[in-house]
Amino acid sequence: MFTDMDASNLNSAGSGSGWEARLQLGFVAKNGKTVLAQRDHFGPLTVQRPFYPEGGVCHVYVLHPPGGIVAGDRLSISATAAAESQALITTPAAGKFYRSGGAQASQSVSLNIASNATLEWLPQETIIYEGARLVSTMNIELEPAAGFIGWEVLALGRPASGEGFDSGEATLNWRISRAGQVFYRERLRLDALAFAARWGLNGESACGTLFACPASQAHLEAVQQLIGDHPARGVTRIDDMLICRAIDARADRLRDFFQQVWQLIRNDIVHRPACAPRIWAT
Repeated sequence: MFTDMDASNLNSAGSGSGWEARLQLGFVAKNGKTVLAQRDHFGPLTVQRPFYPEGGVCHVYVLHPPGGIVAGDRLSISATAAAESQALITTPAAGKFYRSGGAQASQSVSLNIASNATLEWLPQETIIYEGARLVSTMNIELEPAAGFIGWEVLALGRPASGEGFDSGEATLNWRISRAGQVFYRERLRLDALAFAARWGLNGESACGTLFACPASQAHLEAVQQLIGDHPARGVTRIDDMLICRAIDARADRLRDFFQQVWQLIRNDIVHRPACAPRIWAT
């Protein structure tokens, strides 16, 4: 489980060059279920044993025992889903990027999904403390007929403690390739100006994006109906890629919204009804 250490202690522990951690996972289909066939890790980044709450789908929880990422830390996660495999990756608690005196922290995630495989990347929200400096990169490689659902939910500052986001910077990159060709690229830079501006987050502390494919016109219409006239929710479809965005004053409400979208579309993409990881209820 994640532990929430004091930020000043973490900065002391992770000072200098920072911590480097790597995790590499490989999923394969075997005897009617998906197994975690590869699990290599270096540094403070690992996984619990797999869970099977819905039969053959492999549920895995990524663990970062320090509980927070500080200046100079570098985390790298990669996962490969082989043909016919089905896996869901989540986290047992919110991730945290703590304030920095100037150096950046980085996190990169690379997911490779083979034909007729499905992979769901559904971490709990990431809290970005005021003054944090980070670069986050998501690289998704999809083969033909691959299924994917993934989201990123960010909470800037800690509004419950009266903390906004008057300083700091988060640079977020998404790159999605299909059959070896770049399909979608996005770069988002969030700082104090973007946090406060009407063209940005307008002072709302939480923002998020959900990607899913293959998605149909019916999926788009179902999510549009779910959104209704909510001014801070939106959805579009590029080819068969569903892209849903939202901002909110509270990260838990935003996460609940994304879970509703997931419940609407999962059966058609994963070919199984929604089965929430047990850790989400704790």
